[in-house]
Amino acid sequence: MTRTGLLTSLICLLLGTAPLCAGERATVVELFTSEGCSSCPPADALLAELASRPEVLALSFHVDYWDRLGWKDPFSSVDATRRQHGYADLLGLATVYTPQIVVDGQWQAVGSDRAEVEQALATARRSREEVPVTLAVDQGQAHITLGPGGDGVATTLLLIGFDQRHVTPVARGENSGRTLSHVDVVRSIDEVAQFDGRARTFEVPIRAPCDRVAAILQARDGRILGVAVRDVDAR
Repeated sequence: MTRTGLLTSLICLLLGTAPLCAGERATVVELFTSEGCSSCPPADALLAELASRPEVLALSFHVDYWDRLGWKDPFSSVDATRRQHGYADLLGLATVYTPQIVVDGQWQAVGSDRAEVEQALATARRSREEVPVTLAVDQGQAHITLGPGGDGVATTLLLIGFDQRHVTPVARGENSGRTLSHVDVVRSIDEVAQFDGRARTFEVPIRAPCDRVAAILQARDGRILGVAVRDVDAR
């Protein structure tokens, strides 16, 4: 390792919550939330704080199982609920709940519990894995290049579209009368392809209108192996 490389590595080790060093990927923080849940706004606020960190990719998944209790969350989707159930199976949980945060697909915490979430983030930083992912966006198409890497582990490439900010005046339900703010609200989740470790390139249409897209490489056991993010209007 060169002197410059060694110095960079030492700086990265010393600054545990510092901005990403070259070659590192973001830690993925997924919040499962709902506008119909009175316990969720503090978790939404914590996610907004985490989203401001350059070493974090925050994603807000609005589940749909609260929709029948007085307020239909305009951002809820069955896909978000399905993803949360998948994590419940992987993490050995008896049920799903809100607010829940899942960090890098392997560690979970109550979404409003700052200490638990920070502990999960610290654990994820020590366990971070990396497969090269590059992402470009042009005229509604995502151009994704993967690998090589991953040691042949069964892995799925996801393309997730999300909006950077939404504000909703809630008229009914547990949060009736409140105005709720959300960041990085997921609008679409698409499974693009399976990845076998060999370098590959994909061109994928961006299905839903959104501000940004994330290409996420996720192993079958939940581990996040690669991440790239771009603005949809980027050239």
